[in-house]
Amino acid sequence: MPRLSDRGHVYALFAIVVLVTALGSLTQTVMNSMLVGVEADFGVTPAVGQWLTTSYMLVMGVTVPVVTWLSQRMPVRRLVFLALGIFLAGAVLDLVAPNFAVLLAGRVLQAVAAGITLPLLQSIAMTRFPKGQNATAMGVAGIAMGFAPNIGPLIGGALVDSWGWRSFYLILLVVLALLALATALLVRPEAAPARDARLDVASLALSTLGFGGLLLGFSQASSMGAAHPLVWSSVAVGAVCLVLFVRRERRVDDPLIDLRIFGSVRFRAAFASMNLLFASFMGITLIVPLFVQGAQGGTALEAGIVFIPATVLAFVLNPLSGYLTDRIGVRPVTCTAAAFLAVGSVSMAFMDASTPLWAMTALQAVRGVGVSALIGPMTSWGLSELPRDIVMDGSAFFATVRQACASLGTAAMVFLITAAGAAAGADPAVGYHLAFGLSGVLAVGVLAVTVARVR
Repeated sequence: MPRLSDRGHVYALFAIVVLVTALGSLTQTVMNSMLVGVEADFGVTPAVGQWLTTSYMLVMGVTVPVVTWLSQRMPVRRLVFLALGIFLAGAVLDLVAPNFAVLLAGRVLQAVAAGITLPLLQSIAMTRFPKGQNATAMGVAGIAMGFAPNIGPLIGGALVDSWGWRSFYLILLVVLALLALATALLVRPEAAPARDARLDVASLALSTLGFGGLLLGFSQASSMGAAHPLVWSSVAVGAVCLVLFVRRERRVDDPLIDLRIFGSVRFRAAFASMNLLFASFMGITLIVPLFVQGAQGGTALEAGIVFIPATVLAFVLNPLSGYLTDRIGVRPVTCTAAAFLAVGSVSMAFMDASTPLWAMTALQAVRGVGVSALIGPMTSWGLSELPRDIVMDGSAFFATVRQACASLGTAAMVFLITAAGAAAGADPAVGYHLAFGLSGVLAVGVLAVTVARVR
């Protein structure tokens, strides 16, 4: 094995986990543009096919809290190998899937791997880098959390039109194998954690039912409507279980998530800001294509063009914003980014059928500046005050709750569009104004929290 310095070891570990996490985020969204091909090959309806995306979000959301327990049971190198092994198994299943059920099983395994690496990545950025470099590291990590999922639909569309949807999983398999080899060669073994944590099964069950119920209900609300029994019952069960989960975590000796994280003022402020941010911007990735193709009569290609500048900016601004945070401080970076987010989001609420594509693209780019420059700095700032032994808990709770908030924001925006469209004599554009307006209100909330709390 090549001899690496301590710093070289950290860089190698971090680079590998960034790439694995980026593949997880990419895999989550790449299916969006391959669904039609998959449904045609296996003869399933869109209602069945959408479970390839819904299940990914659900499984990833319920896996993340378990990572805190896993991190107390095994060293980081073994945890990376565990994620890679599960990811590889999922890629193999999807590559050779003879039917839809096997394909879905492969997606579930990939979501488990993504759920392991996401909080692990944030924890490495906060605990393995020296003070003054954490925001830079978190900014680089933001490429995996921001850029990768945005580019997924474009990659999926290109592959499905050229070599078919299975080609993605062949490429994924090769890349994962190379990353496993790099891990074996470059990431040195470490001693197992001194703490042998006990898995509280009751906490795991409540966490799974709580976060899973909310994610299922919110994700289905956009297609089934809030009145559907599956939607409201899932949300009700999820909410009750989540309350019971929080109560239990405060009492047990080995909590799944150590709620001491909320003792930090920084964490609470960043937690509120990030939840509002994800509720604001994730829904837009669905609403904009609907608006371009529905209200404006545009094409799918034109809808994709709207996101290209923001996606390119994300690749540059994620690491740059982290670097600037380490150099000039978190407040000027996050306040400026939040202002971009608010201006772009509020302005989009005034778009109509006559809004030119270039103007819509420009506004989305302004929003993209805000999103890309907020995620890394705000996350690193929020985790920076936590004791080292509960940074993973903070990372996991961040990742899980913001996923639920993203689903809730998306469901609320789709509900506004469908409700306005169902109203007798209503202008179809009203629903889009309301949906974009909700995104703008949430973005203003991000700005308010950032200006008031980030110091």
